[in-house]
Amino acid sequence: MITEQVVQNEWQAVTSLLPHQVEAVTKLLPSRVGGLFMEMGTGKSRTAIELARLRQHKIDRVIWFCPVSLKTTVEYEIRKHTTCADDAMYVFDHRTHEDTVPMDRFWYVVGIESMSLGSRAFFSVAQLIDERTMVIVDESTYIKGHWAKRTRRVTQMSEKARYRLVLTGTPITQGVVDLYAQMRFLSPKILGYHSFYSFARNHLEYSTRNKGQIVRTLNSKWIIERIRPYVYQVTKAECLTLPDKIHIDRYCRLSDEQEDAYEAAKQDFVDDLLTYADEEATLNNGIAIFRLFSRLQSIACGIQGGKLIRNQRLNLLAAAASAVSDSHVVIWAKYRKNVQQIVERLQAEGLSAVGYDGRVPERQRQGLLDGWRRSGGFLVATQGLGSHGLDLTAASTVIFYARGFKYSENIQAEDRCHRRGQDRPVTYISLWADCGIEDRIGKALCKKEGALDRLREEIDKVKKSGRDKLREYLMAL
Repeated sequence: MITEQVVQNEWQAVTSLLPHQVEAVTKLLPSRVGGLFMEMGTGKSRTAIELARLRQHKIDRVIWFCPVSLKTTVEYEIRKHTTCADDAMYVFDHRTHEDTVPMDRFWYVVGIESMSLGSRAFFSVAQLIDERTMVIVDESTYIKGHWAKRTRRVTQMSEKARYRLVLTGTPITQGVVDLYAQMRFLSPKILGYHSFYSFARNHLEYSTRNKGQIVRTLNSKWIIERIRPYVYQVTKAECLTLPDKIHIDRYCRLSDEQEDAYEAAKQDFVDDLLTYADEEATLNNGIAIFRLFSRLQSIACGIQGGKLIRNQRLNLLAAAASAVSDSHVVIWAKYRKNVQQIVERLQAEGLSAVGYDGRVPERQRQGLLDGWRRSGGFLVATQGLGSHGLDLTAASTVIFYARGFKYSENIQAEDRCHRRGQDRPVTYISLWADCGIEDRIGKALCKKEGALDRLREEIDKVKKSGRDKLREYLMAL
């Protein structure tokens, strides 16, 4: 049982707030709950730290949930902006156990994904939370799914905390339905619903053909007005003067080996869909569609069945990299195998390159990034690990070896370099293979849409014209 503590050594902030951060603190400080819906690069972390600083005599600790890939970044931000010493922080890792968690720290940084795994991390965190706790959920779209185990666990354990705060630059990625769980975490009183089903009855209209598909949102303005007093929202355009973005596209053809694999993947899917499988069930299964699209794009990136195959994309990258004059460059890859392949190719060309993906142990990640910032070269990272939270403004040239399906993830990756602290125009070089799936991805992103949702909508329309048209559409991808 944790007893009430008294802050013996008050810590201070060592960096100043920008005007919009002052506005955010002024708005949210009087309330026990709130959301910082601040676009990437506008200083959400610094604002959250300020709210904790002003409340430090009312709380004993802060539990800061964030994506695992951001734990080191959050720790770095706390060190950067405060006088807090090492013994004021504890970062959860795979060795953390209920009996080993120190009970006298002010900051606890927890990977939010661990709340979905077993009970070790859950009970280790739960014992720390009481009425004198502040809970922060960073990148709060990680708890947008009301049905997810981590959403239920984080919400349940945080109910005792005096203060609760969510941080995100993209509170809505698929519609206002994303707001329900985030607001429920803060307080059920905000929207006035104690269950998702009550919320859904009043605000969501579902498809009668495709189970679980939302076709219309009702009373959206009412939802926005309900949450308005509890959130502070700002975009980079409103509060920062940033340099331009310059976009360049480069294309290559599929190799003969890729062409064969690409056509075979489509044919396999069509055969299963139209010959052996239940057509409606398969088409309405988002997982099946996603697997097809992912398989096609992985082939376009030179990967088939987990193995590398001959392709021109790597040569396209080498040519782009050799023409770059910037001392620091970020390369975003979608697949781990491509990361290793890219690093080896660049090093063979006599260029300095390091890989940054899930294979890099957590304890080594910050050192790797610091070394890149000092020495320069090419940082080759996966969007899954590096696109959230990192400050990569040392680079003003970014190469996308492959773009992802989600518009929000692409913007997240872009804005690692295009944020406060960047004083040069940022050039984005996107590499594309000349094939249907990448053409669809590019067009969807240009319209600020998610490629997967766009493709599913197209399939829904085409299948109404019959099997022949559907077969024709899929084979033309």
